[in-house]
Amino acid sequence: MQQKRNIKLGIINYLILINLLISFSFSVAQESKNTLVEINVLDKVSSKNTILKLNIGEEKKFQNLLIKVLKCENSKFDDDPEITAYIQVKDLNLSDNEKVFIFNGWTFSSSPTLNPFDHPVYDLWLSSCKTI
Repeated sequence: MQQKRNIKLGIINYLILINLLISFSFSVAQESKNTLVEINVLDKVSSKNTILKLNIGEEKKFQNLLIKVLKCENSKFDDDPEITAYIQVKDLNLSDNEKVFIFNGWTFSSSPTLNPFDHPVYDLWLSSCKTI
């Protein structure tokens, strides 16, 4: 009798745990989909500045660049918050090795030269990271 009761309680605890894990993963996925990242792109040849707006995980093509933001964070410790983002950029004109990123790393809004994006035609820097 006691064994059947323990089995029922174990099943109930297991179902509660599964429900919590599913709801947590859904909230994390919703949070990343609702984050809008703004990146400024400067065409060095024409001197035109363009603002790209991307969601986390979304790839956007700009001229011959393919840009994807994987993570974006606003610091919560300063009066002047630091914005950081993990960005991947591919140059679509490079046909010899399409799997290599020309930029793959963290970038910082206040110090874009800390981990610079180095391209002969384009320059990009992070402007904002907003949760919508």
